[in-house]
Amino acid sequence: MPVIDHRRRPGIAAATACLALTVAGCSGLGRTAVGPVTYTTERDAVVTVHSPLVRGCHRLAPAGAKEVANRTLIDLILYRTPDCTGPGTTYLAATVSDVVGTGQPPWRSFSTVH
Repeated sequence: MPVIDHRRRPGIAAATACLALTVAGCSGLGRTAVGPVTYTTERDAVVTVHSPLVRGCHRLAPAGAKEVANRTLIDLILYRTPDCTGPGTTYLAATVSDVVGTGQPPWRSFSTVH
């Protein structure tokens, strides 16, 4: 017959509580997309945003971006408007780059997929 050591139960309960708190903390407002988002403006300036927050809309340079490299660990949605609204979005997976097609307007903002 197996012997159950009841002294270990408080330790298991404490470990379970810590794990639950850690998982709940992942959805906090301060969480970032680990890694850089680098883009090239219409005037060929290269801009890098390091570890942007996963919440909210992130504006790009006023002239917009013609190329975006997502080197973060999460996916992005690129928008042609400065406020992350409207049609014509582009889904940019983690560790992927994209360029604006010929005759298309530049991207002006992005948000994260989380």
